[in-house]
Amino acid sequence: MKKIFALLIAAALLCAGMALAEDVDYAIGTDTAFRPFEYTDETGTLVGIDVEILAAIAEDQGFTYTIEPLGWDASIAACQAGQKDGMIAGASITQERKDSGWIFSDGYFTANQSMAVAAGSDTTGFDALSGKSVAVKIGTQSKDYADSLAEQYGFTVTTFESSPDVYQAVISGTCAACFDDTPILADYIKSNGVPLQIVDGTGNEGAEYGMAVFSADKQDLIDKFNAGLANIKASGKYDEIIAKYMGE
Repeated sequence: MKKIFALLIAAALLCAGMALAEDVDYAIGTDTAFRPFEYTDETGTLVGIDVEILAAIAEDQGFTYTIEPLGWDASIAACQAGQKDGMIAGASITQERKDSGWIFSDGYFTANQSMAVAAGSDTTGFDALSGKSVAVKIGTQSKDYADSLAEQYGFTVTTFESSPDVYQAVISGTCAACFDDTPILADYIKSNGVPLQIVDGTGNEGAEYGMAVFSADKQDLIDKFNAGLANIKASGKYDEIIAKYMGE
């Protein structure tokens, strides 16, 4: 009897959870470890620039949402499958992505990509990478940047699922260098004591980050994001969020 009662309670809780989920306006995917834009703090709470910008915009525009750290590829797949309405994960706005079906918001942060090597390395540029392997996160602008240089400088590109995995490949000596978004590299080196160093002069032109949806049916989310972004910039809230995580 107790077992039947427990099953009934569990079913009721599940139904209640589903009802609550249905009441939420938007379901958003994000990355798992892309500090300072999204990461889990010491209390297990998802925090970061993307997380707080979305929260501020939702408050300004009066919509509700859930946000889930699925990972980069999984967030894209979930949006394309209709399981999520959009993603905010430090996604660079590029023409190639637009052509493939990404629909972006206005840009909310400008970032470029750079190369990093192990701390103490005497590597001063791409020429030192001939015959070696470099680490990148799969499906990112950093990978595209590395790919664009690989043939010219004679190195191979090895992909990983997350930025921490990319950095560990260099620290362990598996790869000679890595490419990642410059603010992400700088934050990991400063905040986590990661024994890497950014190589001067290796940054590209970069691009703006934007929220993305993958169906014209979700344009309302983009419109609200853009309106809210303009408002939080005008109010100073945007600057507060950036300063909190980047000291700017």
